[in-house]
Amino acid sequence: QVQLVESGGGLVQPGGSLSLSCTASGSIFSVAVMGWYRQAPGKQRELVATINQNSNTNYADFVKGRFAVSRDNAKNTVYLQMNSLKPEDTDVYYCFAAIQTRSWGSWDPYWGQGTQVTVSS
Repeated sequence: QVQLVESGGGLVQPGGSLSLSCTASGSIFSVAVMGWYRQAPGKQRELVATINQNSNTNYADFVKGRFAVSRDNAKNTVYLQMNSLKPEDTDVYYCFAAIQTRSWGSWDPYWGQGTQVTVSS
């Protein structure tokens, strides 16, 4: 069993900052790419940022220069620092990880439970 548990999120005023974290636990052999997606009601889930084991990052254009993704490989944890938040950043944010549970196994996608981020005055 593998679990991704998120923390952080909440309500913040426009221009403010929030931090999210997500830790993978359970029967884990190796973790490849980790990252964050977000989803608004009635819309498709969209990529926010990803980071691989070598800390190479990829960002959606709408967060470049405002958000920063990082990870702690020893703790199987991914972080998302969100700065200069805008009302349109309001969404449920989901962490993601591609995890191998056995050395000979496939890389399978796992998702966190989602955490609400609301940007409003």
